[in-house]
Amino acid sequence: MSGSPAETKSALRRRMRAQRPPRTAEERGRLSALVCERLSEQVVWSRAGSVLFYFALADELDLSALVEDALKAGKTVALPRYDPERDLYLAAAILDPARDCRGGRFGIREPGADCAILPLNQLDLVLVPGVAFDRCGYRLGRGKGFYDRLLEPVRGIKCGVAWDHQVDLAFPVEPHDVPMDCIVTPAIWRSFGTGPVLR
Repeated sequence: MSGSPAETKSALRRRMRAQRPPRTAEERGRLSALVCERLSEQVVWSRAGSVLFYFALADELDLSALVEDALKAGKTVALPRYDPERDLYLAAAILDPARDCRGGRFGIREPGADCAILPLNQLDLVLVPGVAFDRCGYRLGRGKGFYDRLLEPVRGIKCGVAWDHQVDLAFPVEPHDVPMDCIVTPAIWRSFGTGPVLR
């Protein structure tokens, strides 16, 4: 790979955007349901008492059905909320996505100011979208570094959520990059066996 790590990563982001396959709403819904089903079958899901989800962008897998399942199961559910003073995202707990969330930074819905902040180091499971993932579980994000900063204090399981074409790609890993403990796609579940164990 030529160029600096940042240039190589930027080139891969552009390539992934160009190669993004067109998906109808029905296909995205079907594949998102497969990911929710696959994740719900895993031990890391059944043992997690607290889960940080994400609000999916149009090109990401939608886990909202699993949010409802988690709330019904009595899990603590959180979503990222932007803190403008520190220019980073925090985990804010919700009880009802429709009631507790509103428009936020970058046009992404997020919990309102009245939702309690949860310590990131006390989350059991964090679900993480990405542009690409390599064979060791490292993640390529959108380039702003928000998830890298959010994930650094996390001591629970970090699970990448990806389309099948986003995994097993090659890109440089930098010191600030945080590896996933597992990855789920519509077709696969992969655990890297390096993360904490939920008991």
